[in-house]
Amino acid sequence: MDKGNSFFGVRVPDIPGCFSGGDNYQDAIESACEAIEAHIELLVDDGEAVPEEISVENWLSDPDYADVWALVDVDITRLMGKAEKINVTLPSLLIRRIDQFVAAHPEYSSRSGFLSRVATDRVKSLSPVRAVARLG
Repeated sequence: MDKGNSFFGVRVPDIPGCFSGGDNYQDAIESACEAIEAHIELLVDDGEAVPEEISVENWLSDPDYADVWALVDVDITRLMGKAEKINVTLPSLLIRRIDQFVAAHPEYSSRSGFLSRVATDRVKSLSPVRAVARLG
């Protein structure tokens, strides 16, 4: 983030050409998330690959990105397309264990929600994007 007298500029080195800013730190972070989502939406619409995150350590040695940093997670699952119903065959014990896990973890909301999140986590190019934003 580049801090001016009354403005915070944000560059997202993981996503070339992605930048934003805000009047204060919080506003700049929120704007960065919006910029990242919009940039990725354009990439998806154009059929281009979603860039994978690069460790912040890789950027720290670059003098252009040596100041203040923030990591932001941006959920891009809505950009993956319309949900489709599929038929999956799993062992009955596994299904029961998934159902028990989902019952204990309501953030998954359903068996399908659990399977979708686990699959998304394992397929890195579709995972929520964690972007490194340079602040300052």
